Parts: sequence; structure tokens; C-alpha cells
Amino acid sequence: MTLQQLRYIITIVNCGSISEAAKQLFITQPSLSNAVKELEQEYGITIFNRNPKGISLSSDGSEFLSYARQVLEQADLLEQHYFKKTPAKRICSISTQHYAFAVNAFVNLVERQDNDEYEFTLRETRTFEIIEDVKNFRSELGIVYLNDFNEKVLEKLFKDSGLIFRPLFEASPHVFISSSHPLSSRLSVTMEDLMPYPFLAFEQGENNSFYFSEEILSTVPRKKIIYVSDRATLFNLLIGLNGYTICSGILNSNLNGDNIIAVPLVTSECMRIGWIENPKIHLSIFARNYLEELKELIRADGLAVFVE
Repeated sequence: MTLQQLRYIITIVNCGSISEAAKQLFITQPSLSNAVKELEQEYGITIFNRNPKGISLSSDGSEFLSYARQVLEQADLLEQHYFKKTPAKRICSISTQHYAFAVNAFVNLVERQDNDEYEFTLRETRTFEIIEDVKNFRSELGIVYLNDFNEKVLEKLFKDSGLIFRPLFEASPHVFISSSHPLSSRLSVTMEDLMPYPFLAFEQGENNSFYFSEEILSTVPRKKIIYVSDRATLFNLLIGLNGYTICSGILNSNLNGDNIIAVPLVTSECMRIGWIENPKIHLSIFARNYLEELKELIRADGLAVFVE
């Protein structure tokens, strides 16, 4: 076994295919396939299940990947310490529901890097896809929320996918509205107050179940609903149409400006926001640092962070 072979395995997992990994590694696809087969023969395991639609990690492969990440991380640290080598390109991938604080924490993480090279990925995406990303090792962790309505369904899905949910904090629901919205001067609003205005929500694609909704109270009947796929569009529509969406209430004016404000929503509901991880992999130092950035932002907003 060589460190290069371990890097091959991780690149294949990140790319999702041998052909794409070969392109990124600048080697031929047969050479990469042979390197994987040699590793499988050496350890007597099948790392990847192969089928006409592509490849996927086997159960042995998932365990192997966990060890491979740890070995490479330690090898990089060893080389930096004794050979004064430039740190290797840092790679980290995060998937999240559409939260401004998740983006803010990511910005802080990147700004504090002293590396010349890094390759970080932040995916603001649908709830089901976040679970799939973490399950299939495309992301190291995923940011989602639970409440009384969705927790049984999502926790079963986490369990079936071999994932663990770790709570970060609890938030009282707020609505995001334009600073010029007719309700912007209110200290709080009710669902009845909001009825005349368009409700903006993130569409969930094929898995468009109420349980996957990013907004609580998703089953409340509404006369006007607009589904969007990204946060920038949603914010533009909040301003242009006097719309509203329901969220955690954490905003950052440096990233979002002063055109959007958060107003408390009168409800007994509570959002428990946290992160999911795949226990089969070892979180990189960058994923762990990202979690610390999240916790700092949450504390700065006056909210209590769950103790692990």
C-alpha cells in the first residue's frame, strides 16, 4: 500500500466515478482501476461495488476510507513537521440547508486559512440531498434542523443511512422580511398577520414532502406560495414582493446587508438545528474548525450551544 493509492481512493469517492477521478489525477482510467484492484487484492476486500450505472463504496470500502483519511492527514502533518513542506492542498466539503449563519461560518473558516492552496466546497441544497451527500461521503457534515413535526421521519432516515444527528442549538422561529415591509416595525408577528403576503419556501425537488421542508409550519394553508431554489433569489423576492419566509432568525448584516430583517414569530414551535455526520469517516481538522466557527457565531447571537 502507498499513500498515492490512498489518495486515489479518496479522489474517486469525491468525484463519484473512476473516469472523472482519472481526469483530476492526470492518469489514465485503466491505470487508476488497476491501482484500486491491487489495493483490493492486497487487503482481500472489495472497496468499490461496480455496476453498469457506476461505482459505490462497499461496507468494507466505507471503513477503509475512514482509515485512509486519517493516515493521509497524519502523513501530511509529519511531512510538514520534519521536511518543512508546504501544507498539501486542503480539502473540505460541507452541505447545508439555506442558512446565512452557515455561510458566515464558512467565510470565517476560509479567511483564517494560511494555506496557499485549498479546495473547499459549500453546498446549499435540499434536505434529502444533504443526507445523501453525508451518507455517500461527498460532504463531511450536513447542517439541518429538527422539530416536533419532522424529527421522527428524519431521525429514521438518519438511522437507515448510518448517520448521527448532533444538535448545535435551539432557535425560536422568526420571519425574514424586507426592512420596508408593512410589518417591519412590529415587535412580533402571527401567522394571521402574514396571511396577505406571499410565503417563500425552498423547493425540495422529487422529495417534496412536508417533512423535508426547510421552513417550519409547512402544513399551514396559504393562499400565496412561491418556491425558489437559492437564497439570493429568495431574498430578492422578499424585498420585491413583500414576501416572508420562516427561519432561525440569525442574520449577518456584513453578508446580507440591512435590507432583510428578522422578526419573532408568535408560535410554540422550536427549531433544533444541528449537524449530521457519517461515523465511518474521520472529520478533517477543517470540518472540526468549521463547527467551532458555527458555535462562535451562535454564541455571539446570544444563543446557547449544546454541549456534546
